[in-house]
Amino acid sequence: MEKLEINNLLDLNQTIAQKIFENSKYPWEIIKKIKDFIIELGKSLDKEKFEEIEENIWVAKSASIAKTACIQGPCIIDEEAEIRHSAFIRGNVIIGKKVVVRKFFRIKKYNYI
Repeated sequence: MEKLEINNLLDLNQTIAQKIFENSKYPWEIIKKIKDFIIELGKSLDKEKFEEIEENIWVAKSASIAKTACIQGPCIIDEEAEIRHSAFIRGNVIIGKKVVVRKFFRIKKYNYI
């Protein structure tokens, strides 16, 4: 189980959500806290860098969002993120800096011999 501990999986210096991981050992422990955390964090974001485009949806001014994207709150889209055509973001999400969200993602499993 040690491999699944937060400090072994994540570099918390790379996210605006460090505080949500405080006092938690495993990532799944934060799931029930995400919604309230995003709303609280969103209200405290720098208004020079972020704007609330709809209730509980904060977007960095440097982010790019296609007009055909669907975004449900609460949500924070961080700086230089790109939300592409027909992307769908369900609430309770923080999209990190420079992250690209596309219409389809495919995860392939490779078998090596």
